[in-house]
Amino acid sequence: MIKVSIPSVIVRNMSGNSKSSGKPYNLDFQTVYVHTLTREGKLNPFPEKTEIILDKDDKGQALVYQPGEYQLHPASLYVDQRGSLSVAPRLAAIAAKA
Repeated sequence: MIKVSIPSVIVRNMSGNSKSSGKPYNLDFQTVYVHTLTREGKLNPFPEKTEIILDKDDKGQALVYQPGEYQLHPASLYVDQRGSLSVAPRLAAIAAKA
């Protein structure tokens, strides 16, 4: 299980036109902290900060994750067009312990 911590609902937006295709783009990013492992399988002492691109609803609004603890959902992994294993983060909430 890869644990992901989300501290806030702050979203960063980036939009413009693609240099290669000229088509417009509009991406929303949310900062997350990923609890990664060493090559030996041991938990790193500190989570690593990164950003994920958020999915959008049918109205084009970003689907923002609420603050909390999540894990990387198995649907995050896929084989891309070159046959390489790739990741497009999808998160599943971790149930709070009683």
